[in-house]
Amino acid sequence: MQGAIDRRQVLQRCVCAAFGGAALAWSRYGNAADAPAAPVEMQPHEVVPGCWYVEGLSALGSPANQNFISNAGFVVTSDSVVVIDALGSPALAERLLAEIAKITPKKVSHVIVTHYHADHVYGLQVFQQAGARIIAHQAGREYLFSDTARLRLQASRDELKPWINDQTHLVNATEWIDAKRDLTVGDTRFVLQPVGPAHTPEDVAVYIPSRKVLYAGDLVFRNRIPFVGQADSRNWIESLGKLLTFDAQVIVPGHGPASTEARKDMQLTRDYLVYLRKTMGEAARDMTPFDEAYKATDWSQYEHMPLFGPANRMNAYNTYLLMEHETP
Repeated sequence: MQGAIDRRQVLQRCVCAAFGGAALAWSRYGNAADAPAAPVEMQPHEVVPGCWYVEGLSALGSPANQNFISNAGFVVTSDSVVVIDALGSPALAERLLAEIAKITPKKVSHVIVTHYHADHVYGLQVFQQAGARIIAHQAGREYLFSDTARLRLQASRDELKPWINDQTHLVNATEWIDAKRDLTVGDTRFVLQPVGPAHTPEDVAVYIPSRKVLYAGDLVFRNRIPFVGQADSRNWIESLGKLLTFDAQVIVPGHGPASTEARKDMQLTRDYLVYLRKTMGEAARDMTPFDEAYKATDWSQYEHMPLFGPANRMNAYNTYLLMEHETP
């Protein structure tokens, strides 16, 4: 199946592995009239005392929304503030810092990266400059120093200017982890649990046991079509089960509103991945050409969801290639 592997590598370079990180040719999938007026509101939501998040739009990244299309969280401890993910542009990270300052005078001491997709990390340089310690899974290094990351940033400078520009750069972690890590900041313990390879090789979930809050990153999407990209969808499905082992009363996903019904609200992501694997796996085993298979598939249960148009065909194609590789 070398041909399938090669095509996946080519496709990865073409789409730059980060649908959530930029517009994926905004002019192709929409137009400026569809874009929300700037600036997009950034409103922190407190899910339990001391645990907050801001919710990005269910949209493609664009100059109009500053690439505010993903969530970021922050936890106020007795000592300082711990941020989970850094949003999709330096301007957004500056706005997040300003919102945090309205809630507490405490500084941001740490940023935990759930994965190195552009819409979650292009704001890291702002937190680094503010003196925060950045923690991420070491598998993120492969992306960070890859042609994929370089090409994604180059494209974002064109598609998302002026919010992404020549001064925007990718940021190394201060600490790379490769296993479960307990982090105690002031009176709060954080459990950093690697759960990849799934959505990405470097997925990390962040659990706060004392507050029963789980920041799930992009393992969980709510109210929109997930971005599958080059994901290991089989392991992603298994990883969703691992998230349920945490005694979480609230889950903050990478995209969409917080959930108080973990099993129910993970089901959309799981069912979508299972359906992609079933339909595209059958086509790959039968050697049905992708275009024919895609046209014959019943997408009615998903086609009403935000970002179905831009995302679904690419998700299906990536899964088709993956299933070619998995098929004996």
